[in-house]
Amino acid sequence: MSGDGTVGKAMDVLDQVAAFGRPVRFGALLEASPFPKATLYRFLQTLTSQRLLEYDTEHQTYSLGVRLVRLAHAAWNQSSLAPIARPHLDALSGKLGLTVHLAQLDNGQVLYVDKRNATQPVEMFSQAGKVGPAYCTGVGKAMLAFLPELEQSRVLTQQSYHRFTADTLADTASLKSELANIVMRGHAYDREEHEPGIICVAVPILSGRDRVLGGLSITGSTQTTSYQKLDALVPDLTATARAIASEAEAWRFPGDQPLQQTGT
Repeated sequence: MSGDGTVGKAMDVLDQVAAFGRPVRFGALLEASPFPKATLYRFLQTLTSQRLLEYDTEHQTYSLGVRLVRLAHAAWNQSSLAPIARPHLDALSGKLGLTVHLAQLDNGQVLYVDKRNATQPVEMFSQAGKVGPAYCTGVGKAMLAFLPELEQSRVLTQQSYHRFTADTLADTASLKSELANIVMRGHAYDREEHEPGIICVAVPILSGRDRVLGGLSITGSTQTTSYQKLDALVPDLTATARAIASEAEAWRFPGDQPLQQTGT
């Protein structure tokens, strides 16, 4: 539960509704909520009046509101790498014919902000807009590895380790060892750590100041590709990541803007 006062608690309720992935009744929300009935109801009413939630009177269910679509579109344009990266993803995917993912870190997790499907698509978890674990995905580990030490330590405490497959790194010590290896070689792998049969190679997208802006990966199935084949794609992947980073800096990516000097 958020410690950021009323606004933070309201956002917790919004996240809770979103987590159901479908319209949800008050009773189901109350059962999973840390808030008392009256408090939860008040937050739902406020979020509904602000059009962040919609209430279906016929079915008595809450769902995400259309205002969020507008906000999400604005955020996608203003704060994500997706608009800048789009032509680069198109070119990389067209050249290789494999699945390409663009992601950023969000509260210690991987937020997939764009995706290009392979010529022969393979069913997998990732989709643009979805959130996934950082500790067991190639793109997540690529970003984690290049975070500043203090920030990396903080983000590692946000990981909720779960062993998805027999190959998942499910503790901090194993993950930190892997992150050190990623820094040395410059790229990361997903070795069927999140989904059986799915492997990938990933690189970070770094600013000129080595700030992690995002991550880029090429993904395939063990039936159609191999680590040796993925290794051969690292130069193309790295070049694309650098091109995206260069354009992001030219666009003054939020947070990288230098302070303006004022004078009299």
